[in-house]
Amino acid sequence: MYDYIIVGGGSAGCLLANRLSADGRHKVCLLEAGPADRSPFIKVPSGVIPLMRSKVYNWQFWTAPEPHMAQRRMLWPRGRTLGGSSSINAQVYIRGHAWDYDHWASLGNTGWGYADVLPYFKKSQNCEPGADAYNGQGGELNVAALRSTNPLSHAFVAAAQQAGIKPTADFNGAQQEGVGFYRVFQQGGERCSNARAFLRPAESRPNLTVITDAHATRVLFEGTRAVGVRYSKKGQLHDVRAAREVILSGGAINSPQLLLLSGVGPAEEIRPHGIELVHELPGVGKNLQDHLDVVVSVREKTHHAVTLNPMSLWNSIKALFQYIFGRRGMLTSNVAESGAFIKTAPSEPIPDLQVHFVPLAFSDHAQNLVPLFGYAYTIMLCNLRPRSTGQITLERADPLAPPRIHANYLADDDDLRRLVIAIRKGREILSQAAFAPHRGEELMPGPGVQTDEQIADWIRKNAETIYHPVGTCKMGVDDMAVVDPQLRVRGLQGLRVVDASVMPTVVGGNTNAPTTMIAEKGAEMILADAA
Repeated sequence: MYDYIIVGGGSAGCLLANRLSADGRHKVCLLEAGPADRSPFIKVPSGVIPLMRSKVYNWQFWTAPEPHMAQRRMLWPRGRTLGGSSSINAQVYIRGHAWDYDHWASLGNTGWGYADVLPYFKKSQNCEPGADAYNGQGGELNVAALRSTNPLSHAFVAAAQQAGIKPTADFNGAQQEGVGFYRVFQQGGERCSNARAFLRPAESRPNLTVITDAHATRVLFEGTRAVGVRYSKKGQLHDVRAAREVILSGGAINSPQLLLLSGVGPAEEIRPHGIELVHELPGVGKNLQDHLDVVVSVREKTHHAVTLNPMSLWNSIKALFQYIFGRRGMLTSNVAESGAFIKTAPSEPIPDLQVHFVPLAFSDHAQNLVPLFGYAYTIMLCNLRPRSTGQITLERADPLAPPRIHANYLADDDDLRRLVIAIRKGREILSQAAFAPHRGEELMPGPGVQTDEQIADWIRKNAETIYHPVGTCKMGVDDMAVVDPQLRVRGLQGLRVVDASVMPTVVGGNTNAPTTMIAEKGAEMILADAA
C-alpha cells in the first residue's frame, strides 16, 4: 500500500515523485511504461536526432488521417522513458507569454495567473546566467546558455535583426518578442532532463518506489474513489493500491486514454468498447491542441551545416573528442540554438508566431535521413495559439494499443492564414544580407510555391507537429473541464491529473517548462491537502 501512485515518469511525474517523497512521511510509487533512461543519446544534447528514430524510448504515435492535411497520418514523437519527453526533446527552455496564464485565470482557474505561477517556475529552476525578477537559482532544473553555437545560428540572429526584429536577451523575461539564442535544459554540457533534475536525487529514498516497463492499464475504483492502479509488466498484470491519491501524469495522450480505459469520460466513447462506465465526464480527450510547424529550408554553400555527409567526417571526429574530453563542441548543441517570437501583423497584441532555426536540412522528424546528407539550414515557424482543436479517443479496448489521435489541424481557416504569413516571414528573414555567403537555392517550399493558394496547399501536404500536444484533460469550471483548478478530477475522489493535458489552452511556446511548473504547483496542492 502506497500513499500516492503516480502514473507516468515524465516531466511532471519525476518532479511529483521528488516533492511527494521529500519529507519521508508518504510512501510514493512511480509507474513508467518505458525503460529507464540509460541511452547515451539521452545524455548527449545533440542525441535528439537518433532519439527521434528510437522505438524503445519514443512512443512514436501516429494520428488518424487528418482531413484538412491531405488525409495524412502524422507522426507524433513522445518520450517513453524516465523523464518522458524531457529526455528526447530539443531542451529549449521557454515558458510562454504572461498573457497565456492570465488567460487561464480569466477562464475561472483561480490561482493560475502569471503572477501566481511565476514563483513555481523559479522554484524548480537553477538559471546559470543569473537570478533576477523572472529567473530563479537553487532549483534542481538547470537552465544554461549554449556551450556551442553554429555560425549559421548567428547568421539567423543577424538576419532577423536586418528584417526589423529586435534582439531580446531572455525570451522568459520582461520582453518575449524578439530574436536571440535559446536557453536550454543542460548542465555541464549534458542534457538536464526532468529525470536527471528531480528523480536522480530522490530515487534512493526508502519511501519512493520506481517501477519501469510498467504500462498502466486502468485506474481501480471503489465507487467513485480511485484506490489504485493496475499495470502490465512482462505480460503479467499487477495491482498497486493508494491510500491517498492516484495521480495521472502520462501527458496529453496517455492520461485521457487511461481515463477512458478506466470508464471515466464520455459514455459514447466508452461503452462501445465494452468498458463499464464509472463516471460520465464529457471533456475527457477533447480540447486537444498542438502547435503545427511550417518550414523554409535552403541549401547551404559554406558547409557550416550539421550533416551526415562523409565530407564532414573530420568535423564529426573533432566534435566527438571535444565532447568526450571537455563536454564542448557541436555535440553539446541542442540543434535548435536560436529563435524568435514575432507577430503576423503589427496589430497583434502579443507575438503569435514562434521561430526555431536549425542549421540542418528538414528531415521529417529524422525519419528520412537522406536530406541530412546534404548541406542546408531550416527556419521553422509555428502558430502559437491555434483555434483548431482535436480529440483523443480509444481505437479499441486493448490498453496496450495506442489511442486514436485526431489533431484536426487547420479546421479553422485562421490557423492556415497565419501559417501562410509565417512562410512569407521566414523567407523574408532568410533573404537578408547576413545569409548571403551561405545561401543556395530554396529547397522547401521551393521556388514554384509563391501564391497564397500554392503556399496553403503546400502547408496542408507538408506541415508537421512541433511536439506540443496539450489540453485533453483541461482544467476549468465549465461543463467540459476534466479537472478543477486544484487538478482534481471532477466528480471523483482520490484522483488528479498533473501534466500538460490540464492546460485549458496551449501556451505561446515550448511546453516542457510549463509542464514542470504545473507539477510544482500541483505537488504543493497535494501536500497541502494531506497536511
